Amino acid sequence: MIELKLKVNGKHFQIQVDDSMRLLDILRDELNLTGTKEGCGIGECGACTVIMNGKAVCSCLILAGQLHNAEIETIENLEKDEVLSKLQLAFLENGAIQCGFCTPGMLMSAKALLDKNAHPNEMEIKEALEGNLCRCTGYIPILEAVKAVAGKKE
Repeated sequence: MIELKLKVNGKHFQIQVDDSMRLLDILRDELNLTGTKEGCGIGECGACTVIMNGKAVCSCLILAGQLHNAEIETIENLEKDEVLSKLQLAFLENGAIQCGFCTPGMLMSAKALLDKNAHPNEMEIKEALEGNLCRCTGYIPILEAVKAVAGKKE
């Protein structure tokens, strides 16, 4: 067991967990933040993407020992006061959500890009999303949703 201090969605936590726990499991099982989904469990699909210290990461690959003093942002942090973010709305408006399983990871990858670069070009958007797999949309609606938000302030 290790004691972790971390900040998740702006809230400070101090928890004890097994050092072999993954960030994905800590979020879902210890902090009850179930918006982050497990797809493959080996970092290939991107469904579990969250933002850690400003960078999009697959939470299934991050072990508890890597989390001390980390800042994590999950899909639950996009909505503010029951109002969807512009990025979430753009996904809805552009048909970028079908089954929805990949959506949390796609949104977090897109947010990490837009946090660093408010005006990404199409290639930069594609590169930011390349680690996220979607079986339903064909990717074009997702790309169009991110392009729709690029340059707009939240």
